[in-house]
Amino acid sequence: MKLYLNATSPFARVARIIALEKGLQDQLELCWSDPWTNDPALLQANPVGRIPVLVTEDGRAIAESLLIAQYLDNLTPSPRLLPPAELAAVLQRTGLGYGLMEAAFTTVIGRKHDAEADQSVLGQRRLQAIDRSIQALASQHRDDGQQTLDLSIIVTAVALDYVLFRLPEIDWRSRYPELAAWHQRVTVRANFTETAFN
Repeated sequence: MKLYLNATSPFARVARIIALEKGLQDQLELCWSDPWTNDPALLQANPVGRIPVLVTEDGRAIAESLLIAQYLDNLTPSPRLLPPAELAAVLQRTGLGYGLMEAAFTTVIGRKHDAEADQSVLGQRRLQAIDRSIQALASQHRDDGQQTLDLSIIVTAVALDYVLFRLPEIDWRSRYPELAAWHQRVTVRANFTETAFN
């Protein structure tokens, strides 16, 4: 399999962590790509030009990290990142973390192309969405000491890490110390440190 990714995409990082958690790293070729340069190999795999993209052994290209997560989770039975018995709860939490990731990412891209992006209606909505999402994650946060990750934990931890990486002025750790302590415990795991943003 091939995974098209780059080192600063939170979506690509989610896909890579999932592959590592599932023990699939030896079956995965990492294809580093800059989606802003119209990389021909990336565009052939995904005409939209977005990463991540997973190309399966039989040549099928699966785009979007949550779809990749579903595919990889079904390749091996353990660990199960989308446990059937808790599916609705895991998907609910995943959606919240993914929403934060989307809002943070589009804020970063907006600023890259328009210095006044935050003052626009869309820019304000994105910043408000970031704030509400972090608040909701903190209020719904559970730390039962579990060592086994599920998809929601991976997505949420990566989304919070991305905010720290790209939007450090949003100092969520000082406002939500319990969430910050949980985030710290999750992101010191080997698969998170190996894929850290740089």
